[in-house]
Amino acid sequence: MCANDVLVCLSHSEADTIAFGQRLGALLQPGDLVLLQAPFGAGKTHLTKGIGAAWGIAPDDITSPSFVLVNEYITDPAHGHVTLYHADLYRIETAHELATMGIETLLSDEGICVIEWPEHAAGWLPADHLLVKIALAAAGERLIRLEPHGLRYRQMLDQLNALEMRTHAAGN
Repeated sequence: MCANDVLVCLSHSEADTIAFGQRLGALLQPGDLVLLQAPFGAGKTHLTKGIGAAWGIAPDDITSPSFVLVNEYITDPAHGHVTLYHADLYRIETAHELATMGIETLLSDEGICVIEWPEHAAGWLPADHLLVKIALAAAGERLIRLEPHGLRYRQMLDQLNALEMRTHAAGN
């Protein structure tokens, strides 16, 4: 469902979350920024596994960056050797820690950047980004809400909404 520049989807399983991430990832471009807000265990890394899969990275290779802060994955030659950055800012408490972990480099690179717990980097993040909020729902389901910030992401959301409608019409 897409209304007022927001897309809301229901994921019934980890596999659904990965598949949705793959559809989202197929629309991302080098330089894009995806911010993930969700409680622990909501599926942030599973969504990132799907994004990576769209770029030729095996989902099993993508792991949570909780203890290393940033994981970097290089896409295969067919996808142009683009870097997928997957950052977890949960343990970041100061601007100095953000600078030390290289946030400016992540944001200035032409890779795709996925950041968990972006609220820990308030004031450092560009105005243009895709905000993805994942909420726990009934019986292990997840409610995934995408909020575009900037023209690029509004256009991408329109494309994703059309893709989601086709996917659901086909029964997938």
